[in-house]
Order: sequence, then C-alpha cells, then structure tokens
Amino acid sequence: MFCIVLTIIAGFVQGKEIKKMKKIAYLVLHDIRSEQNVGSLFRTADASGISEIFITGYTPAPLDKFNRPAKQIAKTALGAEKSVPWEKLNFDECIKRLKKEKVFIVGIEQTKSSVNYRKVKPKYPIAFMLGNEVLGLDAKAVRACDITAEIPMKGKKESLNVSVAGGIVMFQILGI
Repeated sequence: MFCIVLTIIAGFVQGKEIKKMKKIAYLVLHDIRSEQNVGSLFRTADASGISEIFITGYTPAPLDKFNRPAKQIAKTALGAEKSVPWEKLNFDECIKRLKKEKVFIVGIEQTKSSVNYRKVKPKYPIAFMLGNEVLGLDAKAVRACDITAEIPMKGKKESLNVSVAGGIVMFQILGI
C-alpha cells in the first residue's frame, strides 16, 4: 500500500510558497467618478475572490481623507468595502508595483488592438483595470496593460456600465 504524505511547514508545500500557488487577482479602479459604481465593483470583487482593489486617480475611496465612510459606496457595497482589502495610491506607483510583481494586467477597454474578453487566457497573478464611465481608460493606462479586452456589443450602444462590464469580464476570465 502506498501512502502520500503532504507536509506544510512554515508556509511551504513541497518547496513552493503557498502564496504563489493561489490564483491571485487584483482590481484597479482608475478615474471612476461614481461612488455607486465603486461600491458595486467592491461587491463584485468580493463575489469573484479579488485579493485587493487599488484605487487610483480621482476614483472615490470607501473612506475619505478625513477617514469618514463614503455613503454611496457603503450603500452599494453592502459591507464588501470592509471585507475586500483596498488601497488608494498614485497610478504610477500602482503600475510600478504590479509590474515588479509580474502581474498580468488586463485593461477592460475598447481599443484598436483589444481582443474579445472570452479569448483572454489568464496568467497569474492577474489584475483587471477599469476606467472612467464615459472616457474609459486613458492612453497612459492602456499602455500599462499587457492586453486590452472588450465585450462585443450587439445593440446600438457602444458600451456597458463600468461595473457591469467589470463583472462580466472578471467572472469569465477567472472561470467563475
């Protein structure tokens, strides 16, 4: 009879760090103006297992500069703003950190080179980047992405609400 023993010692499994084995996913919210959209994205992040949310540009954070809760974020997030780790930081600092950690960045945006979101093959760790509700991701943000993914539109409208688009793409690419 054969017996396989798996030993976990000091955060390692057979010589591999446990952290590296987990499929880590981040969300970058850049220049989103609506607190309701931010709150909705926090709920979606919680539901899809996002490890951390990075808030950049003028995107509102769950706590303002005086450490007061943003009411509309709290209303739509329904507590997810407390359960999903988040950090408000400068865009360049965020990208530098993600690149240093070799994070695969997927911009959710319509560009000349964007691919159908269903064809994106995830590489981990991964980050999903969403931008402004009207203008989308600016050129600097698009350049920071490893790939841009778009959702094909069948109707007369050219885009979806940012929180809806984020949910569709994250659930598909993460295989949920």
